[in-house]
Amino acid sequence: MADRRTGSFGQHEAMSPVDRLGTWWGRAALRRRVGTLAGRRVADLGCGYEATLGRSIAAEVAHLTLVDLTLNDELDSLPNTEAVRGRLPDALEGLPEGGFDVVVLSSVLEHLDDDRATLERCHALLAPGGVLFVNVPSWTGKIALEFSAFRLGLSPPEEMNDHRRYYDPRDLWPKLVAAGFVPEHIACRRHKLGLNTWATARRPASPA
Repeated sequence: MADRRTGSFGQHEAMSPVDRLGTWWGRAALRRRVGTLAGRRVADLGCGYEATLGRSIAAEVAHLTLVDLTLNDELDSLPNTEAVRGRLPDALEGLPEGGFDVVVLSSVLEHLDDDRATLERCHALLAPGGVLFVNVPSWTGKIALEFSAFRLGLSPPEEMNDHRRYYDPRDLWPKLVAAGFVPEHIACRRHKLGLNTWATARRPASPA
């Protein structure tokens, strides 16, 4: 399937109330599952044009890398921040393997043609003891998202039309294993009233 996206989420339209709620909820889930971000090297992949999460954590992390097709030029001036413009997963090739303590993929995988290649690259980017946080819409969420976009007009229809797939835990878990993560270091659950699926996948810490 040809990739239809030519810009990043939020580049041409302000975030809808539904999107703002989802972003807040996802950020809360990230902090619950990953813990403090203070002093950690964080990569937010598919962060959106305004990098809402990145803006909120830039001052506390040791280093922040933002990646998306297009990014607001203001992001280049955030403290301790590198802004990388490009399409996933190709845009990740220049990032250092083992260079990140936390990698975030929030509402991103469902838009990608090759989710496996992106997950494999995320595995390589993590330092020993590092953690990947994934947030994706579930099959139950598909119903709610499409009703919100196509019937109520509360979300951009083009975002829903760009979805390649949806993920329940049984869909996401084997993809994480195939990408190189070990089952005992993967947690995968539904959240947001079952509308989304989250996962954390950790690289084991190096032996002492």
